[in-house]
Amino acid sequence: MNNASMDYVIALYVRLSIEDLKVDSLSIQSQLALLHSYADDMEGIPNAQVEEFIDNGHSGTNFERPAVQKLLDRVRAGEIHCILVKDFSRFGRNMIEVGYFMERVFPVFGVRFISVEDGFDSVQHQGDTGGIGMAVKYLISEFYSRDMSVKTRTAKYVKMKRGEYQSVVCPYGYQKGADGRMEIDEETAPNVRLIFQMALDGHDAHQIAEVLFQKGIVTPGEYKASKGKHYHDVSRCQGIWQRTTILRILGDERYAGTYIMGKRKVREIGGRCLHLKDESEWFKIPDHHPPIIDKSTYEQVQAKLLHFKSVKRKVHQYPLRGKVFCGCCKHAMGRIPAKKPYFICRYTSVDSMSPCHGMRILEAELESLIYEILLKQAGIILNIDSLSVAGGLDVQLAEQTEYQNRIRQCQTEKRLLYERFLLKEIDKDSYLEQKSVCDKELNRLKQAHSALSAEISQKQMDSDTKSQLKSIASDISGADGLTETFANVLIERISVFPDSQIKIEWKMKDFCREIS
Repeated sequence: MNNASMDYVIALYVRLSIEDLKVDSLSIQSQLALLHSYADDMEGIPNAQVEEFIDNGHSGTNFERPAVQKLLDRVRAGEIHCILVKDFSRFGRNMIEVGYFMERVFPVFGVRFISVEDGFDSVQHQGDTGGIGMAVKYLISEFYSRDMSVKTRTAKYVKMKRGEYQSVVCPYGYQKGADGRMEIDEETAPNVRLIFQMALDGHDAHQIAEVLFQKGIVTPGEYKASKGKHYHDVSRCQGIWQRTTILRILGDERYAGTYIMGKRKVREIGGRCLHLKDESEWFKIPDHHPPIIDKSTYEQVQAKLLHFKSVKRKVHQYPLRGKVFCGCCKHAMGRIPAKKPYFICRYTSVDSMSPCHGMRILEAELESLIYEILLKQAGIILNIDSLSVAGGLDVQLAEQTEYQNRIRQCQTEKRLLYERFLLKEIDKDSYLEQKSVCDKELNRLKQAHSALSAEISQKQMDSDTKSQLKSIASDISGADGLTETFANVLIERISVFPDSQIKIEWKMKDFCREIS
């Protein structure tokens, strides 16, 4: 990019991680003040434009940070000429990745990189990254990040070994004691014992959920919400337990007094992406807290859990996948791949009084109904005459050009009026009087031009939208039925009500705005 064709852009990159909050000199304000001061003192850079890129609360161990990604996109677009950071650790703590950008990326795009407190300026180090001194600083920064991560994890493990439970959220059936340890919640523990006893007696998860509902036992989420702990949205629970919740409780060894930690780990130090480790790597602490059920009961239930677990089936693709919901309880309807596939509301299967209990609709019937609606609207769209709109737009474009010409003419008259005043062809009072008339006319023309331009812009958008709608309508008219493409482009959500009544929420409201 030719720098002469645009202002020289200096990017100030600032990063603050959670660990940095205790250090005042690393605050966002302190870093920006330092970098702005340095940018102001830079010599030989006319018309410098300074932009700020701020990552607040992000680790420097990887480059998955919103502001740094935006900065790098601007670099690749050739829109950044210089990057200023407080020190190398602000840009990143990973030596290999930082070195890659400094040696490979920034030189290619002609970007100057300056680390103020490290005394590094890439202009003074053409072809290298500062020698052994800079390499040592890279290593120290990366070692610091890894060391902090290891120390934090080690401290957490030590506390857990001492029985100091660290999580804010206790499992259902437990609560946090005054000493920070898990203790039995006598209000909900009987429900946990009931779940395990029923499983031991051979009841499956659905049968257990039905009994819990009939007894009026609220779900774990609803119970916590009643205690002021709003961890989840429970507005749609309606006191109905889910099969997955029951299976999760039955498979949780904490109810037998054993605490398990280290089940997951981050993919990289400082990152947030977790993955499940092999069970042989888990760290188990027996007798960590009081058990709700005995070890023998837990092990017997685990042997029976095989009868509860679903067999993983092949995922089938179909046009309305993920779009069909119950209009009564607002939950997703399950698709049953029978000989004649159908959608059914299974959420209220334990509530025989619910209006959507057992509600179902054939997939073919639903798809046919939706396609008829689309086909009807496609015919309406294809019969719309857009010639009058196009003609009206041509007239307005001509008016817009005329306004632009009159504005330029008025500006020229205003300039010539000022020149006459400078040449003393007219006195000050005459100049001010004529200038006032000219300013009023110029302001009127600009307002009229602005209003007309907005109207033209809207008409052009409407015209583009109509062209797009006509293209979609043409495809629908030539199709044999509802396709996955039509559903994904046009449909946001379908709510099914009793008696096969449906309500459709459209992605492209213009397409179906005339349909009630």
